Amino acid sequence: MGQPKALITGITGQDGSYLAEHLVGLGYEVYGLVRRVAIQDQQVRYGRLVSLLGDGVAELHGGTIQDYGSVYRVVADVKPDEVYHLAAQSFVAESFVDAHSTMDINITGTLNVLTAVRDLIPECRVYFAASSEMFGKVSESPQNEQTRFYGRSPYGISKIAGFELTRHFREAYGMFACSGILFNHESPRRGMEFVTRKISRGVAEIKLGLREKIGLGNMEARRDWGHSKDYVKAMHLMLQQDEPDDYVVATGETHSVRRFCELAFMTLGMDWKLHVEHDEHCERPSDVELLCGDASKAKWELKWKPETTFEELVKEMVMADYDKGVE
Repeated sequence: MGQPKALITGITGQDGSYLAEHLVGLGYEVYGLVRRVAIQDQQVRYGRLVSLLGDGVAELHGGTIQDYGSVYRVVADVKPDEVYHLAAQSFVAESFVDAHSTMDINITGTLNVLTAVRDLIPECRVYFAASSEMFGKVSESPQNEQTRFYGRSPYGISKIAGFELTRHFREAYGMFACSGILFNHESPRRGMEFVTRKISRGVAEIKLGLREKIGLGNMEARRDWGHSKDYVKAMHLMLQQDEPDDYVVATGETHSVRRFCELAFMTLGMDWKLHVEHDEHCERPSDVELLCGDASKAKWELKWKPETTFEELVKEMVMADYDKGVE
């Protein structure tokens, strides 16, 4: 058997970059589907992939995930053994502002990937990036693979649709297609628009004397936070099983935004109460108050477990922003 080939949609994002690194380390040929605008602005948009591209390891193909012709062409050119479909409009707050684009990218894009694989290389294994936001208004806690979905945002609802499409292609066409229901996962590579990175960057800027305050929304929302570099390992393990299935990936611990904020400021010896103010513009029309995952199935069947503690994650994010001077 030759060198395995993997195609990653959304390779320039947080998860895509960590996954690409992990797969390269395992001996894969890694290919990425990226928006054409990214190819035109490589210095900014490829920042997370510098080390891989510098070695000529990851080969990138321009395309549009909502355009079936683009997806079909890339799948036909690469002929991957595994596809990791991570591309999405993944910022929950933005999905309230532009629900139409969120639905188009997240649902049509998923349908395009599954259809192209079915028509071209049905033996290829497909991973779909589902989300804990699908649980929304939770009916039980912690949440596992049997917990019912109750989306509370256009993003969460779009991910439910993607999850059901993945299941449909698995059952109707016999494809090896599975979904990872990943709970919140962060890192220094997290986008600036997400609350965790907003906090880590804000703390660094305050310590460096670049600002005095940061504005935040619901401080009492509780999330199950892990590290992206740990979670991408679970993605790969799902596609190595004998039979396709869906898995919750989580730490099993929950912490409030307030606690994340407190630890972040403590990392650089500051009191968060002196620097945080409420910003009503950060509030969502409908919010998810509590998410906590039960990853027992992943731990038992995939032999996976998180390696980074919540405290280590917060410290790593703050120090990464502080050490580079918040470029």
